[in-house]
Amino acid sequence: MKKFLLISILTFSIGAVSAQSSTYWQQHVDYKMEVTMDVKNNQYKGKQELIYTNNSSDTLTKVYYHLFNNAFQPGSEMDARLHSIKDPDGRMVTKTKVDGQDVKVSRIENLKPDEIGYLKITNFKQDGTDAVAKTVGTILEVTLASPMLPNTKSTFTLDFEGQIPVQIRRSGRNNSEGVALSMAQWYPKLAEFDFEGWHTDPYIAREFHGVWGDFDVTINIDAAYTLGGSGYLQNQNEIGHGYEDAGVVVKSPKKGKTISWHFVAPMVHDFTWAADKDYIHDVVQGPNDVALHFLYKNNPKTAENWKKLEPMMVKVMDFYNKNIGNYPYKQYSFIQGGDGGMEYAMCTLMLGNGTLEGIYGTATHELGHAWFQHVLASNESKHPWMDEGFTTYIGDLATNELSDKKVVNPFEGNYRAYYYLVNSGKEQPQSTHGDRYDENRPYSISSYVKGSIFLSQLRYVIGDDKLAETIKRYYHDFKFKHPTPNDIKRSAERVSGANLDWYLMDWTETTNTIDYAIKAVTENGDQTTVSLERIGRMPMPIDLLVEYIDGTSESFYVPLRMMNYEKANPNQSVKRTVLNDWTWAASNYDFTIAKAKGTIKKITIDPSGLMADVKQENNVYKQ
Repeated sequence: MKKFLLISILTFSIGAVSAQSSTYWQQHVDYKMEVTMDVKNNQYKGKQELIYTNNSSDTLTKVYYHLFNNAFQPGSEMDARLHSIKDPDGRMVTKTKVDGQDVKVSRIENLKPDEIGYLKITNFKQDGTDAVAKTVGTILEVTLASPMLPNTKSTFTLDFEGQIPVQIRRSGRNNSEGVALSMAQWYPKLAEFDFEGWHTDPYIAREFHGVWGDFDVTINIDAAYTLGGSGYLQNQNEIGHGYEDAGVVVKSPKKGKTISWHFVAPMVHDFTWAADKDYIHDVVQGPNDVALHFLYKNNPKTAENWKKLEPMMVKVMDFYNKNIGNYPYKQYSFIQGGDGGMEYAMCTLMLGNGTLEGIYGTATHELGHAWFQHVLASNESKHPWMDEGFTTYIGDLATNELSDKKVVNPFEGNYRAYYYLVNSGKEQPQSTHGDRYDENRPYSISSYVKGSIFLSQLRYVIGDDKLAETIKRYYHDFKFKHPTPNDIKRSAERVSGANLDWYLMDWTETTNTIDYAIKAVTENGDQTTVSLERIGRMPMPIDLLVEYIDGTSESFYVPLRMMNYEKANPNQSVKRTVLNDWTWAASNYDFTIAKAKGTIKKITIDPSGLMADVKQENNVYKQ
């Protein structure tokens, strides 16, 4: 075992112990798995030993596992969802004509027996005693042989047998780009139990939630395959395939021989891998001695893009380290596999045959998840906006800052998408469970776009510097702790001193919109009275810029009373006047400019464009 791995395990263990206090606790798992792959029939068999630590105050009589492979069977809940949702994922359906009409047919519906996915569990024992295990769809319900008291451990052992489905969503075999095996969510995975209880969501193609722990995984597979994924390879000088130490020559095994890949992944809540005979494997040194692995198909048409991607991702990781906090592991792998891109522990599976710009955008987004989903790990199923949205925000910020052609507002496209959602009439509150959205497109805009605006708009509310500090504080305080929406709000409050309960509630728990207007501009002798109106339900502090005919300008700031906060002047080069605060109950607000109306050229509400006002046309007055 490498020295850095021992240090990592020790560090994570200390962090986990300190997290277990009178006000916070979380469960812990230690997995040990060995699996043997039969690459000819796309099946595998394995054994799992899991040491489960019950840090809760509850006595547990049952535990639950996720069996994700079972979703890829005709009649599954994932199949049913494809039939019932108005806009099924295009990757998961085929189009056909019925009576001259386009009909979308579930790909799962027509899977043959040797194409489906399954995960079968046998021989389940708790501390050597048989326990009753019942499979219900994608969930394994286990009635324990003995109740688990608070602050105790039990060892669960089981045998499992799986079949890799034809790739339809994320995991599977022989995908559209020819990758042999994308092994995501392939093993029996213990469900999360926390202060809210058990999280036993059926798998219908959304996101995941898991228990942190240490994984020790051995994969026996045909020696012709190159693997990449979570964790640190322990026997790299026996395996080769680009993992061997410099100067080591690894003897090639005989054709058809099976070799054993031994990985260890400390303090993660997932273990994923992919395999292909034609992978090119490059290793690049990243920031803080993190090894960045790139595994991609040996395709002359796309290999050059992957080579160009490598130094670009070094810069992106460095940006994330500086703007969120240091990545805590010592490797990350970008692997061609999956559909689109999906985040996993210490790796991503992503499509790789597109343009350089396309794979750069995907890789940048998926790498951001390493912080927001695999170190912070909010509940992606219940609060997808916290992960997808925050990752979208930091990815947009990174690509703009690292670009040769920077723009003033890199989030402008996100605001347009949000306005589209509002005008569609299909918006649902962000408190909606990810599986419960009526349609896929509103889910995506709400999670990725409106979730991103939560942060970019918070820049407007508390200021750029305070938001930057908030993100770092949030990461520092809640890494490895499964934060909830209230935790990001409290981080922002601790940093800024503002009261932000209204912001979290209105933006995420309702579909209230922001709409402010310049109602009237009237002359009052040598002065000018500006009348503002709040039309939307969601209140905000207001920044105004007044531009004069003589080329000068000044700004005015209207604090929101319920915030109990005054934002620093965002533009020190422009004189700013702080006005009396505006209460929520009052829908109208007047203030006076100490110049005649005829001197005014233009008045603009929110010149930054970061406040998501749904009617921009009434935000500007022009003489």
